[in-house]
Amino acid sequence: MGQTAAADIATISRISAVPAMLQVISELTGLRFAAVARVTEEAWTACAVLDRLDFGLEVGDELDLMSALCNEVRQGHHSVVIDQASEDPLYRDHHTPRAYPFESYIAVPILRTDGRFFGTLFAFDPNPAPLKSSTIQSTMESFARMLALQIEAEENLQRSEAAQIKKRQTAELREQFIAVLGHDLRNPLFAISAGAEMLLRKVSDPANEQRARHILTSARRATKLVDDVLDFARGALGRGIPVNIEPCPDLADALRHVIAEIQSIHPKRIIQSSIGDLSNIHCDRERVTQLLSNLVANAVVHGDPNGPIEVSAQVEEGHFVLSVKNQGLIAEDALPHLFQPYSRPAGGTPQAGLGLGLYIASQIAQSHGGQLEVVSTEQQGTTFTFSLPSRT
Repeated sequence: MGQTAAADIATISRISAVPAMLQVISELTGLRFAAVARVTEEAWTACAVLDRLDFGLEVGDELDLMSALCNEVRQGHHSVVIDQASEDPLYRDHHTPRAYPFESYIAVPILRTDGRFFGTLFAFDPNPAPLKSSTIQSTMESFARMLALQIEAEENLQRSEAAQIKKRQTAELREQFIAVLGHDLRNPLFAISAGAEMLLRKVSDPANEQRARHILTSARRATKLVDDVLDFARGALGRGIPVNIEPCPDLADALRHVIAEIQSIHPKRIIQSSIGDLSNIHCDRERVTQLLSNLVANAVVHGDPNGPIEVSAQVEEGHFVLSVKNQGLIAEDALPHLFQPYSRPAGGTPQAGLGLGLYIASQIAQSHGGQLEVVSTEQQGTTFTFSLPSRT
């Protein structure tokens, strides 16, 4: 691997949104392998990999350029989309699906703003998938545009010697990044959700109803992932998570609704709550309920499954105090990193989501001018506490 390839891998590794991007692609398409590849006239190099197939390809690995469909994307600067390779008239006899057994495949070009080709964003799976008849291609092309902007932002940061120029260029690219993420990704997901809801109203047979519900559930899950990535971008890129602080006389009811919703999803878990008079609290209701949802979801996933989850929301000595306690224990060396993005327990089993829940909760607390703290002991379990000066 040459110096240029190593530099490109380092650039991609510094773009913290790439792991989330690959996971959203996998969730949205159902394809279990997704990656970013640097493709030149001489070499194909993996720069970032999400491998749920145990395919064995790792960051820095190289493939024979002529055996990869990504080379066709490089030559034509166009996307390649295959629903079922064995039935596709263009690719059923192609050497690539035979060399790397797959049925479904999608690759989109990553083009710099001046038109130069960087590489591809691609995904594949041994099982067929309906990729052409959906908005998946346009969504991945939006991701590729966003990634190209971030690549250039990172390269500019490395090259820039003038701090003021670097700050201005980075700010502009950050704004474009958030704009692309918020607009280009949410729109196709909204279309998928709306289409699934329409199908649910029209279909009558159980099989098609189940398929429509599966599409709707997957689209909503992908939308939640995109929302988390957008919140991460706002926090990590310096803008902070926006809040609209105002009187919230119905905050207690909103918190109870969050608890009831999670309880309905996990009926076997014991979730106890004690919510006092919160009628005089000033906050962003939607963001505080999001914070609670993230904390309770974290307790469900990582707490003792046989122990209760205790939620408390009270006004204490002039502060609004919201706490979530579970019987799990967090390792002492993990505590300093707990509110960092993509933080997960070492050695834990793979979990759904992006690992952004606690990070976003901490950013919501900061945006309110409050604090989110955690205490974990063998005797008392783990308690997350959000405190905010109350206003009357």
